[in-house]
Amino acid sequence: MINNQKIEKDAFDVNLWQHPLWATFQKSIGRKVWQLEVEGASALVVCHSMSLGLNWLEIPRGPLFKDEKSLEAILQKIRALGKKEKSIFIRFSSYIPFKAKNLKFKITTEDHHPETSLIIDLAQSDEDILKQMKPKGRYNIKLAQKHEVEVQASDDVKAFHSLLVKTGGRDGFGIHPESYYQKMLDNLRGHAQLLLAKKGGQVIAGGIFTYLDGMAIYYYGASDHSARKFMAPYLVQWMAIKEAKKQGCLQYDFLGIAPEGAKNHAWAGVTSFKKKFGGSVVSYPPAKDLVLRPLWYFVYQMRKKMS
Repeated sequence: MINNQKIEKDAFDVNLWQHPLWATFQKSIGRKVWQLEVEGASALVVCHSMSLGLNWLEIPRGPLFKDEKSLEAILQKIRALGKKEKSIFIRFSSYIPFKAKNLKFKITTEDHHPETSLIIDLAQSDEDILKQMKPKGRYNIKLAQKHEVEVQASDDVKAFHSLLVKTGGRDGFGIHPESYYQKMLDNLRGHAQLLLAKKGGQVIAGGIFTYLDGMAIYYYGASDHSARKFMAPYLVQWMAIKEAKKQGCLQYDFLGIAPEGAKNHAWAGVTSFKKKFGGSVVSYPPAKDLVLRPLWYFVYQMRKKMS
């Protein structure tokens, strides 16, 4: 059964996107990164380059702060960096709602971090995790096992990327170059894993998962539509859940579903798949932009609407 709940997360908890390993990964793909700190607060800041030499800054799932005083201090430091870099805007996608005394933010729906996700409590036994799934979820896992689908950890990023190309073309989402996924796995060393599902030696499904600071995340997934009858993606998820428990994770995050009641949402199809695994629906604050260059921000928004 799926329950709605608010995310219970301390504002100073480190997460994947505010971890030094994420900074290393971002640097490896050519992005400028800063680690800002004041007493009681910190922020990993990522620079996204744009055309015409412009840029915007991202504070993914941050900043991290202990109290209002430290929050104000780190926000001023982030703003100063944005001014120095001549950034158009600074985007915040914090897990925790926050306000600032002297700063005005614009709510945005353009952020790639989801406002709604689905989380499984890994403190449960395997039997209880299976029991709380929808019947179709349990059935499809067993069906994949009956078809003798094999799921194993792999270094074959090329095979996974080929699946992503097929999946992206089918479902209409963009993908990164193969090197991006390779660098993610390399730089999150020991905290990221590629799982591939095979049937008769052929790769038919797979996913990249992260395991860090008690949280497992289903980051990327792909499958061969022609092999859908084998239900391999369900077994991939089940093996990732079991691996997350071995790694000592307390929660398993499906990293985004369509918000409750949203019609014709881009994630509607994948939401149906994820919800078959049960878990709790959690909601996060909407992302918000601190605009530093209003005219360029207006141009940026117009180009987004036209694309």
